Amino acid sequence: MAMVVQHQQQRETSSSSSSLKQQHQLDNGKYVRYTAEQVEALERVYAECPKPSSLKRQQLIRECPILSNIEPKQIKVWFQNRRCREKQRKEASRLQMVNRKLSAMNKLLMEENDRLQKQVSQLVYENGYMRQQLHTASAVTDASCESAVTTPQHSLRDANNPAGLLSIAEETLTEFLSKATGTAVDWVQMPGMKPGPDSVGIFAISQSCSGVAARACGLVSLEPTKIVEILKDRTSWFRDCRNLEVLTMLPAGNGGTIELVYTQVYAPTTLAPARDFWTLRYTTSLENGSLVVCERSLSGSGGGPNAATAAQFVRGEMLPSGYLIRPCDGGGSIIHIVDHLNFEPWSAPEVIRPLYESSKVVAQKMTIAALRYIRQIAQESSGEVVYGLGRQPAILRTLSQRLSRGFNDAINGFNDDGWSLMNCDGAEDVIVSINSTKNIGNSTNSSNPLSFLGGVLCAKASMLFHNVPPAVLVRFLREHRSEWADFNVDAYSAASVKANPYGYQGTRPTRFTGSQIIMPLGQTIEHEEMLEVIRLEGHAVGQEDPFVSRDIHLLQLCSGIDENAVGACSELVFAPIDEMFPDDAPLIPSGFRIIPLDPKSGDPKDAIGTTHRTLDLTSSLEVGQSTNNGPSDSMRSVLTIAFQFPFENNLADSVATMARQYVRSVINSVQRVAMAISPSGLSPSVAPKLSPSSPEALTLAQWICHSYTYYLGTELLTSGSVVGDSLLKDLWQHQDAILCCSLKSLPVFIFANQAGLDMLETTLVALQDITLDKMFDEAGRKALFPEFAKIMQEGYAYLPGGICMSTMGRHISYEQAIAWKVLAGDETTVHCLAFSFVNWSFV
Repeated sequence: MAMVVQHQQQRETSSSSSSLKQQHQLDNGKYVRYTAEQVEALERVYAECPKPSSLKRQQLIRECPILSNIEPKQIKVWFQNRRCREKQRKEASRLQMVNRKLSAMNKLLMEENDRLQKQVSQLVYENGYMRQQLHTASAVTDASCESAVTTPQHSLRDANNPAGLLSIAEETLTEFLSKATGTAVDWVQMPGMKPGPDSVGIFAISQSCSGVAARACGLVSLEPTKIVEILKDRTSWFRDCRNLEVLTMLPAGNGGTIELVYTQVYAPTTLAPARDFWTLRYTTSLENGSLVVCERSLSGSGGGPNAATAAQFVRGEMLPSGYLIRPCDGGGSIIHIVDHLNFEPWSAPEVIRPLYESSKVVAQKMTIAALRYIRQIAQESSGEVVYGLGRQPAILRTLSQRLSRGFNDAINGFNDDGWSLMNCDGAEDVIVSINSTKNIGNSTNSSNPLSFLGGVLCAKASMLFHNVPPAVLVRFLREHRSEWADFNVDAYSAASVKANPYGYQGTRPTRFTGSQIIMPLGQTIEHEEMLEVIRLEGHAVGQEDPFVSRDIHLLQLCSGIDENAVGACSELVFAPIDEMFPDDAPLIPSGFRIIPLDPKSGDPKDAIGTTHRTLDLTSSLEVGQSTNNGPSDSMRSVLTIAFQFPFENNLADSVATMARQYVRSVINSVQRVAMAISPSGLSPSVAPKLSPSSPEALTLAQWICHSYTYYLGTELLTSGSVVGDSLLKDLWQHQDAILCCSLKSLPVFIFANQAGLDMLETTLVALQDITLDKMFDEAGRKALFPEFAKIMQEGYAYLPGGICMSTMGRHISYEQAIAWKVLAGDETTVHCLAFSFVNWSFV
């Protein structure tokens, strides 16, 4: 009996323990079953707030009766699990997408490998065949005859009837496919572009063929029909395409079409004429579901401008080219692009002829650009790209295209656009053309604010540079506008976009701070092109309209500023806009274009060279020694400048004189910058006062050292150097960071030795845009500024150790700082303030 009672007690204890365990599990939010209504209610809340606070969860239980029997802790666990499931779902979806991309890329690489193997086999066969030919003279004759027949000729007779056009179209299709997936062209990998899963695609250029050719293969997450629609609209993605007109369209088999197309292509500089093409374009589908758009030139002069405009174009030839778009398993498409052209380089001056003889340039401007544009549209369509200031991607693309097109129109100055040369005798270094009829900006606004103007003048010039990295030069021009721009001219141009017809009063006296604020609008997915708004800060002089903003706003397009990237050119194009500019705002683009030319040696490595060069004083301190440690003189580039200026009818001559003088001053400034960044330049800086070979630099060094001794009673330099290059060199190599700033209301740095540049993490050129207050935080400024009175009164001051910041935002600690006045030669005028930071280091 006792055993039965004991067993019963054990069972009750076990049951109680199990019940407590279940209760504990319930308290921890585990093993809770929710009804469908409860899950639906929780999902509604999750859609609005995936991570509700404790108060939100308690409010949810109070407001939703069906959740009243669930503890807040259980609700918290449900949301945690729900977020975890969502994260896992997104990660699984991402991995599936990556897997599909890798599978498609693997397929593409395997096909490329097969093509290369076929090419090797063909080359081996041709090699054996050529060896056999060497033994018999007759074989050579036969080979030459065979070669002569391989080039098809298409006369106008063939193009005069549909049957002839269809025959040409079928031949074009066959030849194009043999280039896209076969061995018709000896393709080699594009320099600087490596294939792989993370790359844009596979790029190649022709090694030896008639004309210039480029090829690209890539994966894009768009349907084939959409891709065909985009690529056929060449003016939307090919920035050099001025016009594409379909003159005739005929139906063909398989639902295809044959089109006769006339295309005009801008000239990239003022040194060469533009090109046009008269082509047949064939769109069809293949048996495997692929879509093809192939194109080739027709002989003859059909389809073209009128006689007055024809002289501005040189007829180019398009050899079989086009697009093969294959649907991909799981969505998306694989694209094959071939561009094969003959630009008739004989018509270009010899100095820029490499632009028309380079397959690399074709790849950069057309082939790669097409694939990048398709990928940009795909990512925008999927919502992966977000732009600033609430602008839609399509609007921003339109704005950038209008900037580029307006700049190209200004460079080319076509007669049918209304441009004509003004007072040009052929000997001018700066060409001025005038346009009194052009509808500026193509604005759809009926109340065009430019309607009161007489037209637009364009001053333009082109020049050749040696050993100047285009990316570095354009990056400098973008970041240091005050080094080359005149803000009064900017104000004049900016007034043209004001709605007020008396907007030219905006050129009333205005003081500009010299600083600019860059506000990004958007950039392409590979960051090779940026669209931004630039604000140039200005203030009214005197008390006139003190509350009226004098800031200038520019819409700016910048491309090719990454010297490590493979790009066709580097550009900086801008146009004044109103600060609240609408989508159809009138644009008057101006700017710079720098195009690298292929090196004379033919080695692609020579075209890249070493572009990261510090702009410092030491590069030419050794008098009489060569400083050419960069690439050879084979690095060449052509710079084209075009600035547009609005004018009123009675002021055309005055504005033309101003435009010519202004562009000449800009050219001089750019040449100084180019000399500074050239690896073989003699002057390493932009401002003459910073040139180590100039008297200003030597004099400043003497003033710094003399004033230090005058006020502090000791020598700044312990080496005993007192004059000349040795003094400047010792000052440059001094272990403490020495910086000088101007005596303005907002002190700006004008000099730093090597330690000072290292501390600020900047260069001598960029130093001149850094103000003293940017070095210190609020506490540092409060400690420093009261000492200015003592410095001006006693000539110097010892500042306690503290913290300051570099231009990269890094904190710097220093043990002590010494500040003193730098006296000019007469010892009565204060030239600037000098600082010496002792024992500094990054925190």
